[in-house]
Amino acid sequence: MEHGFVKIWDELKGFGYIEITGQDDVFVHFSGIINDGGFKKLAVGDYVEFVVVEGIRGPQAAQVHVIDAPVETEAE
Repeated sequence: MEHGFVKIWDELKGFGYIEITGQDDVFVHFSGIINDGGFKKLAVGDYVEFVVVEGIRGPQAAQVHVIDAPVETEAE
């Protein structure tokens, strides 16, 4: 599983991009979002877990779901 932050999300068109540290951004379509009912949507800044699959136009995210972002601690 990969993790990243939603960098761009177009609510009207139902797609966007996920930013993964040290890698190229990954395309995400609303059909790849897993939810517990309701609308399949994301928001810029959401921290997500997903798998990368080969889509028609290249890599894209699938099995996407929002999770809690990791807590960063300051080094003492």
